Amino acid sequence: MVEGEGHPAEPGLHAWVRDGWQLVDWCDPHDGAALVADSWRVVDARVRGLDRHRARFLHGVEQQRPNALPAADSFIAAVVDALPRTRDWFPRIELRERGDDTQLWYRLRPTPLTSTEVVLATSPRDVRTQPLVKGPDLDALQALRTEVQPLGAGEAVIVDEYGHIVEGAYSAVLWWRDGVLVRPDDSLPRIASVTAGLVLDAARAEGVPLAEERARPHELAGCEVWVLSALHGLRAATNWVDAPALAPPRRAAQGRAWLEAAETPLAQR
Repeated sequence: MVEGEGHPAEPGLHAWVRDGWQLVDWCDPHDGAALVADSWRVVDARVRGLDRHRARFLHGVEQQRPNALPAADSFIAAVVDALPRTRDWFPRIELRERGDDTQLWYRLRPTPLTSTEVVLATSPRDVRTQPLVKGPDLDALQALRTEVQPLGAGEAVIVDEYGHIVEGAYSAVLWWRDGVLVRPDDSLPRIASVTAGLVLDAARAEGVPLAEERARPHELAGCEVWVLSALHGLRAATNWVDAPALAPPRRAAQGRAWLEAAETPLAQR
């Protein structure tokens, strides 16, 4: 890995070193794994749930490397200050192993293509080793998504040993049943989804009935299913491979309106 001077407003990989930035030229195939990671979307200086992303990242750092917590706090503040205030971006922050030490990294990335609909498939296995921390399992989860793509699916949904829906590889899953917005049972271990949390809070504020349940994919027959992530926002599931037909997305526009209302502006520099 070659490091050099670089302003974090430039696209690329930036390391937080002694309360300052260094632009990283990625060329070290033996670099350590991600211990914690988080991403959010920024469109023309507007972002959803930034405080929640910050809190989730810091909680992960506290669980993985508590000694890195003070640096992580100032690192995130520097990242937010450095975020571009124009165009569409999908930045990622990471705590990574570096030999016997750790390093905080900020990847400034243009937002990739997004969609409003997705086909789901049940994951053939649960690859998660740390289901409550976002970061350590991201590569294995990406491999799961790749594995279901030949089925025509864009997301793999992890189920527990009894077949109950837990979460998507890179997303949260909610569904509507008889006018009630339902989430997987809270006791099922999964990453705390920022996007799902914003939707559930908005629904609760409008008096929408909420529930949690243990459900298998075939038990969602006739339900409207939402797939939520920081990148795509709310995608409507149009089909679940080898499961009964889902309902059309009649409520998706309302869910997207809730997410739009949750956007807040970044402070101007």
